[in-house]
Amino acid sequence: MDGDRSTALRRRNPTPVPNHERHFYARNRAFGRFGIRIFEPQLMPMPHWHGHVEMNFATGVRMTYDFDGSRLTVPEGRLVLFWAGVPHQLTGLEPVGEGPMRLANIYLPLDSFLQMRHIMTLQAALIGRGMVALPDTLCDAGLVQRWYADYRSGDFERAEIVKMELNALFRRAPVAGFDFLRDPLHEIGSDRSLSTAHVRHVIAMVRHVLENLEKPLLNAEVTAVTGLHENYALALFSRTMKVPLKQFINRMRLMRARALLVESSTAISEVAEQSGFSSLTQFYARFRAGYGISPAALRQHYVRMDLR
Repeated sequence: MDGDRSTALRRRNPTPVPNHERHFYARNRAFGRFGIRIFEPQLMPMPHWHGHVEMNFATGVRMTYDFDGSRLTVPEGRLVLFWAGVPHQLTGLEPVGEGPMRLANIYLPLDSFLQMRHIMTLQAALIGRGMVALPDTLCDAGLVQRWYADYRSGDFERAEIVKMELNALFRRAPVAGFDFLRDPLHEIGSDRSLSTAHVRHVIAMVRHVLENLEKPLLNAEVTAVTGLHENYALALFSRTMKVPLKQFINRMRLMRARALLVESSTAISEVAEQSGFSSLTQFYARFRAGYGISPAALRQHYVRMDLR
């Protein structure tokens, strides 16, 4: 990577780390919104997960992630992609060179990623719980800095161009070649029987869930988009996502509910409805089970953080 560009990424726009994640959640049909931040990376006290495809670009540091039970090293100066719905935790930081450690995070909502055209290879890799590093010839610090400037401009058109450039980058990646920091499940171990075609069926089911999250979702309806037998499609989903379909739907609804709670003043009863819960009682029970806190308490927690 060019030294001047690396230095530029480290020193320009030294944006502090947000003290919480609400800036990347929004009231849309997903459960997160597009965002970019550049900051000094910090170790994470525990694993977390959220509703984005996350991209990391580190300079001045190599990072260690605990990712779905695997310990992975994220290299400096390369754009690294993974689905952040997989539990992940930054556990190690190794300085490289004499400059400051800087990390650019790019958050792309999962539904936006799955709706991008002609990138099925990459979609299958990430939904298959792989972690991908793009070659440095495709993305350098100067490009990341330009994306960040476009995002920070507040100009809608510039932000849309960034997304279009990401789509083009994703399309170019299989042509240029990329490295797996962790192979997708359909390429490793006992899951070699999961072909890319199988993962594509899973992606179709995930898309249907995300596009209809506020509606009642029956297994038969979701699996019908694959053209496969219901039981076979359910087994395929569980093997790929490492979670049953019903549990996945519940997780996605909780993500949307948390987004609505921290981003808006929408009444809690309406949050439950927009997130697809059949009753307020069910919503409260599942929210507390998932987050260990009531919806009202979580909202108040974020309000207090805003006032700091």
